[in-house]
Amino acid sequence: MMTTITQVNDSGLPLRRDVKFLGNILGEILVSQGGTELLDKVERIRTISKILRNQEDDKTYDLLKQEISTLGSPMRKQVIRAFSVYFHLVNAAEQNHRIRRRREYQLQSEINVQPGSIENAIVSLKDNHISADIIQNVLTKLSLELIITAHPTEATKRSILEIQKRIASILQQKENPLLSKRERKKLEESLFNEVTVLWQTDELRHNKPTVIDEVRNGLYYFDQTLFDVLPDIHQEVEDSLKEHYPDRLWNVPHFLRFGSWIGGDRDGNPNVTAEVTWETLHKQQRLVLKKYKAVLIELMKRFSQSTTRVKISEELLGSLDEEETKYLTEDKKWVHEGEAYRRKFAIMIERLKQVGKPEIGYKSSEELLEDLFMIHRSTYQHQPTNHELKLLQKLIRQVQLFGFHLATLDIRNHSGEHEAAIGEILKKVHIANDYTALTEDEKVSLLESLLKDPRPLLSLHEDYSKETQEILQVFQMIKKAHEKFGKRSISVYLVSMTQSASDLLEVLLLAKEAGVYRLHTDGTVETDLNVAPLLETIDDLTAGPKIMETLFQMPVYRHHLSGMGDQQEIMLGYSDGSKDGGTLTANWKLYKAQVEIHEMAKKYKIGLKFFHGRGGSLGRGGGPLNRSLLSQPAETLGDGVKITEQGEVLSSRYLLEDIAYRSLEQATSTLLKAATNVLNESEQGHIRDERWVSTIEEISERSLAKYQSLVFEDPDFLTYFNQATPLGELADLNIGSRPMSRKNSNKFENLRAIPWVFAWTQSRQLLPAWYAAGTGLEAFASKNTENLSILKEMYHEWPFFRSTVDNLQMALMKADIPTAKEYSSLVEDREIADRIFGNIVEEYNKTKDILLKITGDQELLERTPNIQDSVHRRNPYVDPLNFLQVELIKELRAIEEPDDELITQVLLTISGIAAGLRNTG
Repeated sequence: MMTTITQVNDSGLPLRRDVKFLGNILGEILVSQGGTELLDKVERIRTISKILRNQEDDKTYDLLKQEISTLGSPMRKQVIRAFSVYFHLVNAAEQNHRIRRRREYQLQSEINVQPGSIENAIVSLKDNHISADIIQNVLTKLSLELIITAHPTEATKRSILEIQKRIASILQQKENPLLSKRERKKLEESLFNEVTVLWQTDELRHNKPTVIDEVRNGLYYFDQTLFDVLPDIHQEVEDSLKEHYPDRLWNVPHFLRFGSWIGGDRDGNPNVTAEVTWETLHKQQRLVLKKYKAVLIELMKRFSQSTTRVKISEELLGSLDEEETKYLTEDKKWVHEGEAYRRKFAIMIERLKQVGKPEIGYKSSEELLEDLFMIHRSTYQHQPTNHELKLLQKLIRQVQLFGFHLATLDIRNHSGEHEAAIGEILKKVHIANDYTALTEDEKVSLLESLLKDPRPLLSLHEDYSKETQEILQVFQMIKKAHEKFGKRSISVYLVSMTQSASDLLEVLLLAKEAGVYRLHTDGTVETDLNVAPLLETIDDLTAGPKIMETLFQMPVYRHHLSGMGDQQEIMLGYSDGSKDGGTLTANWKLYKAQVEIHEMAKKYKIGLKFFHGRGGSLGRGGGPLNRSLLSQPAETLGDGVKITEQGEVLSSRYLLEDIAYRSLEQATSTLLKAATNVLNESEQGHIRDERWVSTIEEISERSLAKYQSLVFEDPDFLTYFNQATPLGELADLNIGSRPMSRKNSNKFENLRAIPWVFAWTQSRQLLPAWYAAGTGLEAFASKNTENLSILKEMYHEWPFFRSTVDNLQMALMKADIPTAKEYSSLVEDREIADRIFGNIVEEYNKTKDILLKITGDQELLERTPNIQDSVHRRNPYVDPLNFLQVELIKELRAIEEPDDELITQVLLTISGIAAGLRNTG
């Protein structure tokens, strides 16, 4: 299987070489495993598909359909697998190419500093005469938290991801110019074996993953890359500042952290219980303690200094005899008395093993840090100046970053669950017979009075429903987690579908009953849980500022915030807003809500942290991490930023250490420059031209009307969606523990945004990522001759608008109208199919035309040739999978009894297309 090609720049030559090399290996394996007939069939389909891409004509189109429709079942399955495996190889090659490009910059660092690197940011600040004081101030306020989630979990199995990782590693080793002929041949043999194993590995999960399976998958990235990369990023910032601002003594705070939802997100997932969350916290702790132990053992090997050669601090020497007696049995003591550091590490390793046993083990990560700092202080007495022992310094950073909990686990649940629990509790104690029937003002008044009353509500003698008991157990578990794992283990409780102030007060009342929120008789308050609203729908985003102002005006809520350092976290949902109002309107409403809430919070002297619930795919707010940061209102970047990292992007960003580092340094570089610009009084980076604001308001209104006219007002739209996409078939793809719909309902409002986007992506229509934007933009541009100039100005000068337009370009690039037309043939009523598909095609063309006018380009993504090339490279291989999927779905829907083999083949096409487009939901 040879790579297709298109016009690419010379920088892509090494990548094309790798893809061709891997494709040839795959060709050999196809012959070995399936005979020349399989290879010939794959090559013929690929060749026709490539010709069709270069010149569309009915004859070639019919030929491709004929080749696909005449495939027998066994051969068809092998062909599907061949194209799918090819994408896994391309993905590995592209990951290696990213590493290659980064290293090329590093080799030329004296000439060229890589754009987006940490050094590039520091050099830029210095060139712009930003003082060290301003930078230190920014670093003190800077906060970026990335939260890994399991929905959707990676469509590709972990065993296949690990093969991809090994293939990328071997390709990397092949770059070494000093390899001997024998060594090169050995590497090529290893590659052949890896591709063989890839071909022989089952791509599909046969069972739906449990929540704990998802937890293990998430922990894999902490184990493989994040544990080491996070401290390295902080160290790079410090080293770069020392190099370019040498007169300042720098100490970089821990501004970059990772957290998790996996095992804590119970919104619509009945499988996430209090017990599962508790097990998740245990698994996280076991991993981080294992990692610390491994580093301590390595340090013990390296710290062989003898007291006869160097001066060890009296502080450290004085701790040894007493601690050895207290914590170690005779057989565990270090045998050489003069090797003081090794004696200390032996004690520390044993105490780490015994965490959880109060008399012997460390009670907290702070105790471990005290010992590490003691060793660090001692090294100053014998270590040459300006040559710190980096491994020790790195471990100190790791303990500061990860504690004994590894990653803060967010808890999330639906507002309706809390309301139902509170309603039952209040009825039992005769406070409110029907709480849910109260008006919002009545609810707020009642909840406020109960929060002011130190007496408990719960009656030990009453039985509660199973649902209410589970809610109560969650809050009791949070209390236990704080005692066992530390308060950083769970610090935020997210309330999804927040529609009113009472939604947050209900959670605070439940926290009070568990002792997580404590009101003392003297009126003082202790609170250990940030209660955060999740604003998702267009209506909720619009109401968000008023909801928060209601809370900020309440003394009882202000007392709670005072206990949290006057900091409020607010989550913004990109998925449901886009599903509700279209991507352009959703993005503007999200931006506008941030600005309004930020200004309002400033009035009340409340600090904010915005939590961006972005998906991996474009239809759910996805896109490169650094571009996501730039698209936010600049004035909010200093508030602290939190962003979800969805399951489907974890492998592309964090599977390989070099790529994980590059992704995080780009985000750090972007955030550092943007936040400094806002803080520096000479840079008014947060100012938006009022013309731009009124322009996007007008565009948004027109876009929203267009979107809703199709999605909510066309009575046949759901019929089209259900039939012209593989939505029904997705349920059989075991990629996550959570149901596809809330309440297991078929209603549109209960369909989760993930399958909504996934289904449109598979059918190459990608409607959620671009639909209706063209109508809004074109309507504004066509009003008069000056308006297009305003849009061009916005594109060049406003990061938010530029990011929006670039994401729209990416969506149109990945969408494919000729392929999408095949899916419209699945709709039983031809009138519905032709009318709605015609609407989609018209809007696609309108959107493409106006985007090119705004950017001034001839082609989509003309300014990002690497992405453009990647899409062109993949299309001729994705097309056959789409055609095969349509044929298989027609067969599957035509039969009455389920056919396991047909279902398997459909699922293989779904998995293959996801690998090819690198997007699910």
